[in-house]
Order: sequence, then C-alpha cells, then structure tokens
Amino acid sequence: MNKDHLTLLLAFFILTLSNYAFCQEIEPSELSGQIITDGKSITYSVFDDRMLLDSYSQKYAELPQEILIEMIKDDNLSSYKTAAAVRVFNNNFATEVVSREKKIIEKFLLRRLNRTDSPFVQVEIMFALCRMDRYRYYNSMIPSLIQKLNHYNSIVNELAASSLDTLIKEGSNRPREARVVFNTLRNILFLSRKRLEKVTEPDPKLSRKLKLLRWSIKVLGTQELKRLPKEVVNLL
Repeated sequence: MNKDHLTLLLAFFILTLSNYAFCQEIEPSELSGQIITDGKSITYSVFDDRMLLDSYSQKYAELPQEILIEMIKDDNLSSYKTAAAVRVFNNNFATEVVSREKKIIEKFLLRRLNRTDSPFVQVEIMFALCRMDRYRYYNSMIPSLIQKLNHYNSIVNELAASSLDTLIKEGSNRPREARVVFNTLRNILFLSRKRLEKVTEPDPKLSRKLKLLRWSIKVLGTQELKRLPKEVVNLL
C-alpha cells in the first residue's frame, strides 16, 4: 500500500470514528493514537480540546442547576464533561444563587477544584467562584488564573485569558483588584526579564499578560511603571 492510499485510509478511519464517537460518547483518549508508516510515527487525534469542551457545553446548555451540580460532584465524570458542566452552571446560574444554597455550591466547587488535576476544570471553577463571590475569591483565584496564561496548552491560555477579560469587564476598575493583577504580573515578568530583552514582537502568551498589565496600570496610575523592569516597560 503506497503513502497516498494509506493517507486516504487514515482520513476515512478518523472521519468514521468521529461520527461514531459523537453518538456513543467515547472519551478522547480512545480517539487518538499513533500509526507507523515508512518508518515514521504519525500521531492522530479526532477531537481537540476546544471542540470537546464546546460540544459538551452545548449539549448541557439546557440542563437544570441540580443536574449540573450532581455532575460536578461526580468523581467518575471525565474532565471535559466536568469542565463543561461548570461552564454551563457559571453561564446560567452562578450570579443568581444566594444565601445557604450559594455556600453549599461553593463547597462542591472547591472540593472539585482541590481534587482535579485538569487545567480546564481548574480554570472554569476559578472563573465561576469569582463570579459567585467576587470579594471573597478575587484575591486568591485571579493570581492562579494569571498563572494559567503560562500553560503549555494554548486552549488553557485562551480560556484563562477570556475568563480574566470577562471578570475585568464585569468589575468596576477597582484599585484593589488592579493591584492584585499588577503584583502578580510584575512577579511573573520580573523572573522573565532576561528573556524579554530579546523580544521584539510579543507572542500570544506574552501579549495577553501585557494587555492585563496595561489595564492595571491604567487603573493604578503611571507611577507603577517605575516598579517594572525596563525590559517590560519597553514592550508596553
């Protein structure tokens, strides 16, 4: 079998498996792998992270709050499904829960946050907690969300950046909140100052950090520029 035939066969296999997976809800680990051709290893994957998260979120969009919370509590649910359940809860209910119910749900979210090693679940939960009780969780969750901007997975970067942008837009440009952002980014960028000396065009990761930094300086005042390494100031 020549290379062209093998490529066509692989494409047909992936397409067929993709359609079957959507019907059977196969997990992503079952939809990726490697084949050997001409002595070379080729990695294939039917789904990407964003497709999985978005598709599950759309599927769960109409679920009631009670079902979503039960899904979040389920230790056997896959990380993609858990992240999607948290996202839908955040979009539909996070700002509406009050009093005793709010405390109970926060407890479930914190429990899941402490038990998961999925960055997707972590980002969605930190975002949801900040929206549920901004005053209580902002100081602890925002630095962690900013750290996710360094994650090797580009989708995690984008989710964290989107969450931070939304939280800033929903806020009131409070100096207290801007200070948290500024101090976190200052520490991160200070450690990278040697590498930043050679940067002329920021990559997406750095651009997201600089965007947040500009916002914090706008709120706090330009005197904060004196506290930044010159390598960072040159990029602003």
